[in-house]
Amino acid sequence: MMGGAKRGLTAADLERIHDEHVTAMYRLGLALLRDEGSVRDVLQDVFLKLAEGRLKDANISDERAYLLRMVRHGALDRLRRDKVRHGHTVTAAEQLFERCPDPDREAFRLQLEQALTGLPEEQREVVVLKLWEERTFDEIARICSIPPNTAASRYRYGLDKLRALLRPVYEEL
Repeated sequence: MMGGAKRGLTAADLERIHDEHVTAMYRLGLALLRDEGSVRDVLQDVFLKLAEGRLKDANISDERAYLLRMVRHGALDRLRRDKVRHGHTVTAAEQLFERCPDPDREAFRLQLEQALTGLPEEQREVVVLKLWEERTFDEIARICSIPPNTAASRYRYGLDKLRALLRPVYEEL
């Protein structure tokens, strides 16, 4: 677990956090930002804050949820800045999930990635946290600063849209 709020983490702590959580942090960042370079910048900022001891909560009960919340806040800040700077444009996702050598699975992965980017940001965020990070609605609510019922609703609406978007792929199989 992360320690005190004033002291930075050791190199060993940062390495452990990176090894255990960076994939989840990256996935959420990419789901929100849809740009690999921007996600890397946000992750760098998060790890810099950890190294410098700029933590907002010294009593962290769920390390991964706290880190995902940090990524979410960094990504939302980045989106706000980018909208002002670049006239509300957001680049497309390059790769949300790992590529697959099987051509059929790769085709489905690309369809899923495209369908996810077609969801509204709030729904995409909750779907990624629920399905790929296996977070509960209470945890998602804390990460996203929303009520648990709102998290559940966004998840349900997101799944409904994903089913509709992926139905042609499923019927093809």
